[in-house]
Amino acid sequence: MRGTGDEGASGIVLDVEDLPGRPYGGKPMLRLLELLESQALTGVAEKLVRDAASAEAENAAVDRARDLGFLSTAPDAIDREATDDYAVAPSTAAPESVARTYAAVATDLAGPPTAAGPQWRSIGPWTVTNGQTYGSSRVNVSGRISALAVDPSSPAHVLAGAANGGVWASNDRGASWRPCTDYEATLTVGALAFDPSTPSIVYCGTGEGDWWSFLGNGVLRSTNGGSSWTSVCTTPFIGQGFYSLIVDAAAGQRLFAGTTGGLYVSADSGTTWTRRRNSQTWTVAAGGGQLLAACRDGVFQSTDSGTSWTAVALDGAPASFDRLAVAIAPSNTAVAYAWGAGPPYIPQPGGGQIPTAYMWRRAGANWTAVAPPPGVATGQAWYDWYVAVAPDRDTQVYCGAIEIHRGDLAAGGWTWRLLTNKGTTGDSIHPDQHSIDFEPGDPDTVYAGNDGGLYRSPDRGITWRSCNNGLVVSEFEYLAQEWGSARWLIGGTQDNGTNRWTGSSTWEHVEDADGGDVLVNRQTPDTVVLSRQWGGLRRSLSRGSFNTWTWINPARPAGEGAGLFYPPIESSATTGNTIAIGMQALYVSRDNGSGWTRLGFPGGGIASAMYIPDPDTVVVGLTDGSVLRTTFSTAWSPLTAVTTPRTNAGVSDLYAEPGATGRLIATSRAAGGGRLFVSDDGGTSWTDRTAGLPPLPINAVAVDNRNHNRIWVAADLGVYESRDAGNTWATFSNSLPNAFIGDLIYHPHSRVLRAGTRDRGVWEIPVDGWMTQPVCGTQWTGVLQPNETRRWFTFRWPAAWHVVWTVMPTSVALGAPQITWQTQVERADAEFATYWITVRNLTSNPVSFEGRYAILSRY
Repeated sequence: MRGTGDEGASGIVLDVEDLPGRPYGGKPMLRLLELLESQALTGVAEKLVRDAASAEAENAAVDRARDLGFLSTAPDAIDREATDDYAVAPSTAAPESVARTYAAVATDLAGPPTAAGPQWRSIGPWTVTNGQTYGSSRVNVSGRISALAVDPSSPAHVLAGAANGGVWASNDRGASWRPCTDYEATLTVGALAFDPSTPSIVYCGTGEGDWWSFLGNGVLRSTNGGSSWTSVCTTPFIGQGFYSLIVDAAAGQRLFAGTTGGLYVSADSGTTWTRRRNSQTWTVAAGGGQLLAACRDGVFQSTDSGTSWTAVALDGAPASFDRLAVAIAPSNTAVAYAWGAGPPYIPQPGGGQIPTAYMWRRAGANWTAVAPPPGVATGQAWYDWYVAVAPDRDTQVYCGAIEIHRGDLAAGGWTWRLLTNKGTTGDSIHPDQHSIDFEPGDPDTVYAGNDGGLYRSPDRGITWRSCNNGLVVSEFEYLAQEWGSARWLIGGTQDNGTNRWTGSSTWEHVEDADGGDVLVNRQTPDTVVLSRQWGGLRRSLSRGSFNTWTWINPARPAGEGAGLFYPPIESSATTGNTIAIGMQALYVSRDNGSGWTRLGFPGGGIASAMYIPDPDTVVVGLTDGSVLRTTFSTAWSPLTAVTTPRTNAGVSDLYAEPGATGRLIATSRAAGGGRLFVSDDGGTSWTDRTAGLPPLPINAVAVDNRNHNRIWVAADLGVYESRDAGNTWATFSNSLPNAFIGDLIYHPHSRVLRAGTRDRGVWEIPVDGWMTQPVCGTQWTGVLQPNETRRWFTFRWPAAWHVVWTVMPTSVALGAPQITWQTQVERADAEFATYWITVRNLTSNPVSFEGRYAILSRY
């Protein structure tokens, strides 16, 4: 149902846009609040809600999030000191304590590859073809690019910062890329800046202001153009996110930073910093001996290298902004632009309100209002917003929001052109714009970074080319696999739909929208089901190929919501056609979604995790920590609760043995207590097996099919292994970047573990190491009479394996060949193969022989 809005103390209605129950800030804010609330980080979540709204609206924005259930109540949550212990008191932890915890864990991880043991390796996406854009043709995509910088001394040298995927470098204008910061304390990137006087020196502000601000860990510096980096400072930026970072062209040791915590200046190449303004600062711009800063409380100017700042009067400006950007024209520093969004809030058709867009242009000393681009979308201004001026024209300005709008000033006034979403004609690039830069010496060439990656235009935004080949920063939420193939995966990605891998480093985009949870029928892998945002279910009977999906949504009672933004879906882990989706009730199907049975949660609640160990058993975990079970005889039994592993700690993942009366494993993202629980009696009792794991959320669990005491779990950072059912743990992260891990799946036949990461793609590791030599043996022996031909078969060989068969005589006869053989393969089912070996005796004497195999690879 559509939210109707909620008036806070300010009297401002803050519901937005087109989907039901959104908090202020739209879809990105909803996802961020769910992430933080699953960790019980109420204090951090409330701060981010307030930061995303104008001062006039922040209380109403918080009230709205609480009324919708996206923000729980924590007394004095954002007024606590930054020394709060995240692991002990997460609800009141400050961003600084959270960031310190993550940085400490990252430092303890294995880091760069070592020679010993199995190692993780990337399987892409090197790029995603048929990407999610909206023009007449589609382009390749990757993931969210939050920062850009082009080398002023070498135009082909480009640096890109992924939101939580680190810094990437290209020496060929984005045709190829290499990662540069995989093992830093944080991979969150908010800003990049070359030193114009010494371009070999580059700075990176960590903590992406637009989303991952709470994981910021200071400033990195490179002295070799971005190839390698060292930390130049952490304080005062731990737990802060960067929006802007610039280096003084006249004095390279002087830096200016706009962050979630204010406006900062450094006079010693970033080693120490002084905060000059406390107000949240989105942009700092320099030119003509002056500085401009876009702050929450307006535009400010400095003429003394950032020591003091005075307010700039903007006609008709609100007292506080939701977002504000400022730029000085490089070709004429007397010209500048301010581009903002804030009160008053504009009612939208069908309900909801969004901020007003504002624009001003300065020519000389005077700032005048400019009508903003027609149709500009401001509902996500806190998340995607910038302004830039063409290097050679002070009359040409680029305004980034959900789309890019270019304005050109001529004698007849302003002309606006939509550069990105061109509907059914022309080039389109992905929406949600975060960063922009121009090629030095060629003002026609512009780079744009957004939720779909990086794009370059040779003609000021009229046409676009993808720069996403080799930019491995896709943001995976969930993964699913085919059991009969070691090289077939499908995964849901943030804002880039659902994508499929069939062995190449290039993945293919197979379905649009926000890619949520996915499943593959184990016995009939042609049947694939995915979920979009809000529990929209689609099924393909063609292995998930593009344009083969149909809706299979269960009918929900009026007023019943979808639950989480990405509700969990599962299919039977063994046999059968049982699938389920967990929302504000459990919906179960025994025919792959053609028909559904609704099972209500006895005490209400929202599903957050599921496991279906066999076609007659479903186990579901809720956001309040409850674990429930239903079984099928002639009908599905009402859901009954087993013992709760940890009250009020949402279940993030589940594992159950068939029947769910033996071993259960439950994980949780909630800090400040147990996050890994094991039961060996079907949930009657639980043992906390968290000791030895890092103090971070645990997102996923996988179990070795050959040894159920061997367990792997994925934390926000790192994968960890236990060989004794969780009694002890060791890191299992060799060569894995310090990336946020969302999902973990294990392929039992290939013995390969896969991890889906946020902004670093998908990685895999052979849990026992790769085979270094064939595994050989004798499968059977036989005797053939003179000139006899017979056929043998051997079955239940995993179809994923590469097997070679040889028939070798064991009775010796000199002078001529004794036997010949022919191997035929039958795909017995989705997982296993049968080999038929026909052997013929070529002699007039009996021949004894062995049927020998060589397993060349399990992958």
